[in-house]
Amino acid sequence: MRFAEFTPYDIVLLLQGLGVTVGLFLITSLIGLVVGVLWGVVRFYRIPVLMQVVTFVSEILKNSPVLVQLFLVFFGFPAFFHVNVTPVQAAIVTLSANTAAFVYVIAVSSIESIGRDQVEAARVFGLSRWQVLRHVIAPQAAAFSIGPLTALLVNQLQVTSLISVIGVLDLAKIGATLNLRTLKPFIVWTAVGILYYLAAKAVASLGAWAEKRLRAHSAFRGL
Repeated sequence: MRFAEFTPYDIVLLLQGLGVTVGLFLITSLIGLVVGVLWGVVRFYRIPVLMQVVTFVSEILKNSPVLVQLFLVFFGFPAFFHVNVTPVQAAIVTLSANTAAFVYVIAVSSIESIGRDQVEAARVFGLSRWQVLRHVIAPQAAAFSIGPLTALLVNQLQVTSLISVIGVLDLAKIGATLNLRTLKPFIVWTAVGILYYLAAKAVASLGAWAEKRLRAHSAFRGL
């Protein structure tokens, strides 16, 4: 095998891998947020059977390794359900479900942090359960949840590196390929680490900005 030097073009390859990583991160985060919040609403309304199912599924997803979940979706689904699953599809399903499980926990904690007296007062004024959820609970829960959600999303961005083991050409996979080609692990993995750091820093900064805006909007400014 002929080895080559690490060149500026390899930075372009890493940036392309970063684009795949960020793209999958955004898609799975959006799906996970929507599903996790819906699960939280199921818990809020205490819908029979559904609430038990949601709790059971979230416990499994939270307390099992993401890599095992990824292998089950990528290798298990085709064998058990006789369906074709591409690496990208397996990555989307696994990361979305895993994100949803943790978003569910954050959503439940945020909702339960709101005093019952506020809910009761809103019901006294004639608001329906949907209006209470929309106008009383949701704005405050959003402000409470931004911090934990930001930490979760930063972690999930790093978890995306696991999808390289099933062949997704993300940043980690391209980094591993370049490492084999150049045999310069310090240079390659330093570049990969810097790109992950910059992406995570961007997510954290965006979360801090959103939290500041939400808390400033909900703060009491006096009469």
